[in-house]
Amino acid sequence: MAFSGPMEDQLAIRALNDRYCDAVFLRDPVQWGATWAQDAHWDLMGMPVEGREAIVTLWNGAMSGFKFVAFFCQVTAIEVDGDNATGRVFTHEELELNDGTERKPVGRYDDRYVRVDGEWLFKERIFKVLRG
Repeated sequence: MAFSGPMEDQLAIRALNDRYCDAVFLRDPVQWGATWAQDAHWDLMGMPVEGREAIVTLWNGAMSGFKFVAFFCQVTAIEVDGDNATGRVFTHEELELNDGTERKPVGRYDDRYVRVDGEWLFKERIFKVLRG
């Protein structure tokens, strides 16, 4: 996988990933949820979740376990094909759990994106922890 397709679409998909990161830092479920298609699929370390509403509910529950979350991502591949695209994103997180425990996981997202009403959204995100 590499970078292919119209540059404006690649830039919009990068901006989608940036909005996702920003929403995590801000702990903003509305902004974070708005990055997902209504019928999206999220596979979080082998736990599948279907639909934007269920995805946001899971995220809210997960975020409640942290005092602090920093989320950084690096887009390493985007291939655009019309109104669909695929991508790969690596992540680094700085987490402080409510009990004071700290973790610094590194992960990978394998993504599918879809353009809906002119806006790129996550259609599918499959997340794996590479180092916990």
